[in-house]
Amino acid sequence: MSGVTLRRVKADEAELRLDRWFKRNCPEFTFGQVQKFLRGGQIRVDGKRAKANQRVEPGQEIRVPPAPVMSGGGETAWREGGYEPRVKTGPARVDASEEDLQALRDSVLFYDEVVLAINKPAGLAVQGGTNTALHIDGMLDALKLDSKERPKLVHRLDKDTSGVLLLARSASAAASLTRAFKDKTTRKLYWALVSGAPDEREGLIDAPLAKQGGKSGEKMVIDTKEGKSAQTIYRQLARAGRKAAWLALSPLTGRTHQLRAHCEAIGCPILGDGKYGGTKAFRDGLSNQMHLHARAIDFPHPVTGYRVIIEAPVPAHFSESMKTLNFDAKTATKFLTPEIHREKEKKPFRREESRR
Repeated sequence: MSGVTLRRVKADEAELRLDRWFKRNCPEFTFGQVQKFLRGGQIRVDGKRAKANQRVEPGQEIRVPPAPVMSGGGETAWREGGYEPRVKTGPARVDASEEDLQALRDSVLFYDEVVLAINKPAGLAVQGGTNTALHIDGMLDALKLDSKERPKLVHRLDKDTSGVLLLARSASAAASLTRAFKDKTTRKLYWALVSGAPDEREGLIDAPLAKQGGKSGEKMVIDTKEGKSAQTIYRQLARAGRKAAWLALSPLTGRTHQLRAHCEAIGCPILGDGKYGGTKAFRDGLSNQMHLHARAIDFPHPVTGYRVIIEAPVPAHFSESMKTLNFDAKTATKFLTPEIHREKEKKPFRREESRR
């Protein structure tokens, strides 16, 4: 076939999925076209048939068929059986103000050559969606810092959850961090202020979750028959009688709204979480904002393999509620899940340390 080219995988593209490699290097191809060419054997890796989810390695040779023929120079792309509107490829963008961009830069907790971490503000979405004009994915250019490449998202936090959000500064780092989340070699610690107090000081919440529709939109509910396995370890750090409690939470699984649904399941909805707690989630004298914060994360560094711990200070509304409830904000950060390779642990990175 004329027009076929052979391209080699670059070092920073290690472990990238083949379909993602095409999206990055051949934006003229639609997702459907890549799938069709893979099925037909027109896309090959080192001369062999390949699959979309295959991970590529540096130095491998990828056979790229000629781009689909365009008709009349219009904004349409070829597909089997006809034409479809061309969807513009490339990173998401939003119309953010310079103030928004600077606030995002100021949220940086730590960065090196391959990893970057920010303290995500409550109320800022990680990715776009319906009626979501401002989001981190659309402002990633502001986080290039000393690199020419935009950082890449490797996990998410709910819009109203604050705290540590990890990003990768290269494709290989993104693959490594994604694998660490998948293989559960990361540890995550959340802090939550909840309405009421649990009966037990600590324990395991083992309650399967399933999506349920409703007038107020989808939410997760306990479903022992159809739900997916969901487990959360919790420990009470302090309490204000039966009015409120401060919990440390570590999810062992990663279901949508897991911590919010699990706190509600033990009768202690997160303060400010009206979706799951209803009126019980609001207390006089305390902020109506969500009181769920990704306090710390422990992960293997993509290059060195050493354990890295990054902590994020709580936002202003969370701090004010703690003062009102007479909770000691200086309580040490302690992970609840089993220790992992502690002999390789590094000390926590603080904002001031990372900028020296």
